[in-house]
Amino acid sequence: MLPLLKQLFWFVTVGCAAAATHWTTAVLLVKFGGLSPVLANVGGWLVSFWVSFSGHYFLTFRHTKVALLPAVRRFFLVSASGFVINEAAYAWLLHATQLPYYVSLAAVLLGMAVLTFIVSRLWAFRHKPVA
Repeated sequence: MLPLLKQLFWFVTVGCAAAATHWTTAVLLVKFGGLSPVLANVGGWLVSFWVSFSGHYFLTFRHTKVALLPAVRRFFLVSASGFVINEAAYAWLLHATQLPYYVSLAAVLLGMAVLTFIVSRLWAFRHKPVA
């Protein structure tokens, strides 16, 4: 049980750093870059992907000893798939609610964290690929 708790600790820590990077980048791109919130969300994801991957590869899932390239490919698929869901939910919240864009973005980022952990643990950073 202790290894799983350590893994969850690192997942939450890395996830918070990546979510903060995503959120901050998107807000700055809206405020100073003049981008729409939906487009700025893409920029936020692209920057935060590398924070997330690096943290999970070197901290959360370091015990798996999976090779770098397969891990990057699989985690990119996990992250990109999650981002498609993130972007759709974010666009819907922006359209259907009166929430400020930055509150909607925070809600969507939090909602994706559990799904990302499960898929990352069971597939993206799995040492032996699932047949």
